[in-house]
Amino acid sequence: MILYSTNNKDLRVPFKEGVFNSLPADKGLYMPVSIPVLDPEFIADLHKYSLPEIAFRVSKAILNNAIPESDLKAIIDEAINFEAPVIEISKGINVLELFHGPSLAFKDFGARFMSRVMSYFLKEGEKQLDVLVATSGDTGGAVALGFLGVPNVRVTILFPKGKVSPIQELQLTTNGQNIRAIEIDGTFDDCQALVKQAFNDPELKEKFRLTSANSINISRLIPQTFYYFNAYAQIQRMGYKEVVFSVPSGNFGNIGAGLLAWKMGLPVKQFLAATNSNDTVPEFLQTGVYKAKPSVQTWSNAMDVGDPSNWVRIMDMFGGDRDLLKKVITAYSYSDGETLEAIKQVHAENGYIMCPHTAIAWLALKGWMTEHPSDDVAGVFLSTAHPCKFPDIFPAEIAAEIDIPVQVKELEGKERISSSLGNDFEGFKAFLLG
Repeated sequence: MILYSTNNKDLRVPFKEGVFNSLPADKGLYMPVSIPVLDPEFIADLHKYSLPEIAFRVSKAILNNAIPESDLKAIIDEAINFEAPVIEISKGINVLELFHGPSLAFKDFGARFMSRVMSYFLKEGEKQLDVLVATSGDTGGAVALGFLGVPNVRVTILFPKGKVSPIQELQLTTNGQNIRAIEIDGTFDDCQALVKQAFNDPELKEKFRLTSANSINISRLIPQTFYYFNAYAQIQRMGYKEVVFSVPSGNFGNIGAGLLAWKMGLPVKQFLAATNSNDTVPEFLQTGVYKAKPSVQTWSNAMDVGDPSNWVRIMDMFGGDRDLLKKVITAYSYSDGETLEAIKQVHAENGYIMCPHTAIAWLALKGWMTEHPSDDVAGVFLSTAHPCKFPDIFPAEIAAEIDIPVQVKELEGKERISSSLGNDFEGFKAFLLG
């Protein structure tokens, strides 16, 4: 598998180098030189395959011998060892539950695959790998569990002070071993900017072997395609032939992976980019002007991103053609008030409890399907995190019904260990060098 930079298609590297370097020297993002189109017969017969079988076939095609088949299968079997069920909520409306992994968030797909790929490529005696990751909530917890105890790897997680939920903070700060957490006095965008600056700092690049575990790393994006193919397999079993995916969108890696699956031949009728008040992309699709802005805090904190990194990849997939992109993606944005009302409505009507990110995806799907009614199309909204992670969001009567998973109960009482920094790069650099 060969990758190019979105800033320079002539800048090309093998998959291993792209995984370890994360960002090209020209500050673009890595993309596959060739996106394979899967055998139409395989797509038509997806319903016959399990999630690990689908994951192996998809990764084998896109990695194109970057990892030998037997080793790749072992990585898949170890990393993708939990389910991602599609559950019907109401007629034509289905939820894809992506929170059945160790950290209770969809990020487990990317983090577990990536950590095992990096461990596979790491050779004994090589320089320690320093993984830097910015999180707005769920990424950090998934990465921490994915890399916990991996030899010769150190993980540094940056999270915005006061802007992650209490359970998310516990997942970031109670690991110890090779995982360290830094509370940044700022926003997720500040955390993300610090990580990007670190990769481009000559002194840090000389001293450390730096890589990223954010969705800017191509090895995070690839495994997220798996659950789109697997969801379509389940939709086939329900008797549908067309699907619309509604995706909670913050840094736009999740929907970017869906579009990569679409490029590989997955027949998706429409993608819905569902955002909160951080509406940079919906505004761009409406006006044609991309204007990054400071992120604002919302109840759907993992989506509080004012300048989504992966939008560069999405535009690259469409050759920068906004009109072509608008035929595939419809964008919506919703307020905290609308989010809470959606949570109450679905609970009252269907007895189902959604996290705030999931509620925004449901709102977008309901909006689209109201405008495009059809009995032949299955609507699937992605549930990206377990509702127990957001206890302060729910009315008391709904909160009382949430089952608390055992891994959350085990966090209670653990000691929190974290450092605190401002949002200036010099301070962060000094911390790393110290």
